[in-house]
Amino acid sequence: MSEAWFEKVEQWAQQAASQENCFVYDLEFVGAGKGRTLRLFIDTEKEGGISLDDCSNVSKALNVFLDADEELIPGGAYNLEVSSPGLERHLVKPWHFKKAVGKKVYLKTTRALESAGVEDKKWKAAKTVEEVIESADDEGVRFVVGEVDFKIPYGMIDKAKVVFEIVKGQKK
Repeated sequence: MSEAWFEKVEQWAQQAASQENCFVYDLEFVGAGKGRTLRLFIDTEKEGGISLDDCSNVSKALNVFLDADEELIPGGAYNLEVSSPGLERHLVKPWHFKKAVGKKVYLKTTRALESAGVEDKKWKAAKTVEEVIESADDEGVRFVVGEVDFKIPYGMIDKAKVVFEIVKGQKK
C-alpha cells in the first residue's frame, strides 16, 4: 500500500514497537466493511522472542496514536491485531528472506522457474520450492539443491513462508 495514511500508521507502529524494544515485521490492512482488520506483526532480537505483554503494550501504544487522529484510517470501524509473525512467518520483504537464510521455506512463484533461467529438467517447470535458502540479496533468493543452483527474483514470488521443522534431539 502506498497511501499516505498507511505510511503514517506504519510510522506510528514503528514508534510504538520501539518503545517495547521490538520492531515492525509487517503491517497489513485486510477485509471489507465491518470485517476490516489492521494487523501489526512485531518481532524482537531479545531472548525468548515476542511475549503476550509485548503485543499488549504495543497495541496500547499504537491505539494512543490512532485515537489521536480518528479520521486517519478511511472507511470507519476496523479491528487492530498485534502479534508475533509466528514460527511459519510469511516472507514478503527482501530483509525477511535475508533473515531466513539457512532455513527451510515454502515458496510459490507466479511462473515456472524456467522463466528465471532454471534449466534443470526437474526444476524448470516447477512453480513451488520447499528447500533451504542458501542466500538472499536485494534482487532475489538463491537455492542450492544437490548439483542445481538457482535464483528466484522477488518479482516472481507469489507467496513465501518459513517451514517449521521439528528436529529430533533438538533442545527447547
